[in-house]
Amino acid sequence: MQLSTALRVWSLSILAAIAIFLHVGSQVVGINTIIGYAQSLNLPLLEAKVFPSYILGITMFGFLSGIVLIPKFVKHLNVLRICTTMAIVLTFTFFIVKGQVTFLGHTVDVSIWILVLLGLSNSLMYSTIWPLALNGLGRYTKMGGSILIMGLSGSAIVPLIYGYFADRFNTHDAYWVLLPCYIYLVYYHRCYRSFPIRNAD
Repeated sequence: MQLSTALRVWSLSILAAIAIFLHVGSQVVGINTIIGYAQSLNLPLLEAKVFPSYILGITMFGFLSGIVLIPKFVKHLNVLRICTTMAIVLTFTFFIVKGQVTFLGHTVDVSIWILVLLGLSNSLMYSTIWPLALNGLGRYTKMGGSILIMGLSGSAIVPLIYGYFADRFNTHDAYWVLLPCYIYLVYYHRCYRSFPIRNAD
């Protein structure tokens, strides 16, 4: 393996591990904090506690759609671009759009439903980052996978960052932590598209 190829392999593996770190972290933030956020908007606990189920439900829908569509109809890289772009748009919409909406028997602030929709954009990121990162690593696949696994620690760390800002400011503004996560995922997509690894053997 040439040195230039080796550098691309390891640099993209590290970039992918960071991408997984931020992805799983942002995904857990949405699921674990939506109850507290809904309660901060004066929604009763009995009603607020159903929203994580909605997120998980729409996430499962995304998983199943991915099984059918990827890669037969849509390439992994295109799915990653769609999901990351959708996540950024939804994050900005979360802060811009105001008002109440009634859906599935719940009359709540529209921002709560936007958090639910983020579950859809998050649903296929992991299943696209992982195969893209391992593609072409050849005999270095096991080592690359080991690096990627470390990124799963983001599910424990990113929610702590959200909690810090929620305590310092409020539960609504703390969701700004999602934006740099999704911006980085767009950056990772562009890096992979620009410097794909064909074969590291």
